Amino acid sequence: MQSVLMYTTRICPYCQMAKRLLSRKGVAPEEVRIDESPEIREAMMSRTGRRTVPQIFIGETHVGGFDELAALEREGKLDALLAGGG
Repeated sequence: MQSVLMYTTRICPYCQMAKRLLSRKGVAPEEVRIDESPEIREAMMSRTGRRTVPQIFIGETHVGGFDELAALEREGKLDALLAGGG
């Protein structure tokens, strides 16, 4: 199983939805809270080119946000990505 890293904030509803979807897959993502430090927010923006949360990485693959994660699930591609089959 690939590791999952998710940049989040405390009050983000899309972060909660992403965590629920991943939980149904048996995955507990490592959360990095960007609302606790401007430096962490800047690092996320530099790494992803995006300002919004969640920003989700499965292994080294930048998935994007909740919409992209949900699209992978609808397309039947999320399980393979989580398993390391990209």
